[in-house]
Amino acid sequence: MARRAFGGFNAAMFTTLAKNLKSEPLPVADDPRWARIVARDKSADGQFWYSVATTGVYCRPSCPSRRANPKNVQLHGTLAQARATGFRPCRRCNPDGPLLEAGNAAMAAAACRRIEQSEEELSLAELANAAGRSAGYFHRIFKAVIGLTPKDYAAAHRAARVRQGLEDGASVTTAIYDAGFNSSGRFYEKSTGMLGMTPTRYRAGGAHEEIRFAVGETSLGAILVASSQKGVASILLGDDPDALVRDLQDRFPRARLIGGDRDYEALVARVVGFVEAPALGLDLPLDVRGTAFQQRVWQALRDIPAGRTVSYAEIAQRIGTPKATRAIAAACAANNLAVAIPCHRVIRRDGALSGYAWGAERKRALLEREADGSNAPGSAYRSARR
Repeated sequence: MARRAFGGFNAAMFTTLAKNLKSEPLPVADDPRWARIVARDKSADGQFWYSVATTGVYCRPSCPSRRANPKNVQLHGTLAQARATGFRPCRRCNPDGPLLEAGNAAMAAAACRRIEQSEEELSLAELANAAGRSAGYFHRIFKAVIGLTPKDYAAAHRAARVRQGLEDGASVTTAIYDAGFNSSGRFYEKSTGMLGMTPTRYRAGGAHEEIRFAVGETSLGAILVASSQKGVASILLGDDPDALVRDLQDRFPRARLIGGDRDYEALVARVVGFVEAPALGLDLPLDVRGTAFQQRVWQALRDIPAGRTVSYAEIAQRIGTPKATRAIAAACAANNLAVAIPCHRVIRRDGALSGYAWGAERKRALLEREADGSNAPGSAYRSARR
């Protein structure tokens, strides 16, 4: 049976024509990917590439170069397709290289290793030259990735090495030089800030260090706030006030614990008020004691805005250690400063609350209060002078 013809075309020919029309690519200006190029969308990097006939280059979507005329642009789903054009890679966005974020993280991680392995303090210029970047660019990227400036990271690392040396029984002089200080004078200028006390006292386990403290009561249970001469050193939450005091004694076994006076009670009341109404904010001097890695993690936690949460993996990415999620969790668990260093804002990737040193229900309550900005029921405050 003959096929019915329509104006010289039969049904089969119409089917072929329809397929050809369907496979015809959209004009570049109408392709959704073009809008991402116009926006220089970094999240599109690695998903597709584009080439420009008039300049003979191919680029990433986020390329900062002057925008091309879409009539001269061709889109490519893979890097191999972009290379097949015969064009050269753009020098500004380096489409053949790693993604910018990954490259920055690798650069910062390499700089951290140089700082840790160097026997002497490295200057910003030396670190930047080793990375092949200008000093200003290197400083900006290092701080964005690590959360600390190169100088602060080096100081935290040296402080950790001094603490470790003193804890291992080394003499003060040996610990100082092993940590990379060229002279004892330079170290002693900063020793109290690094250790929270003199090196000799630290080596003796914090003997005779004075720690002031007071216990308050919140709607989430008891809270203990303790301070050294440098700043608030511990904020502990729990159900039993006496258990919190014993916990403080365990953390500072040789220190002299002193019950807070009326002025100190006012400081503790500020912490209690923050727990009940996070919108009030909390700006207190802190005595943060930890390793260089822990300091990086804790600084990243302090950069999380109230009402927001991030995953352990996100924190790992931010500080340039994408595979260190377990170490991130361990640093959160080692945090002595509840709410001041907001480890409660870190959750699992699937949204689960995961662990929290002071209980999952307290973590849930803190997050709910920060999310809606509401005040919790009034709290009673009392001091515990001992």
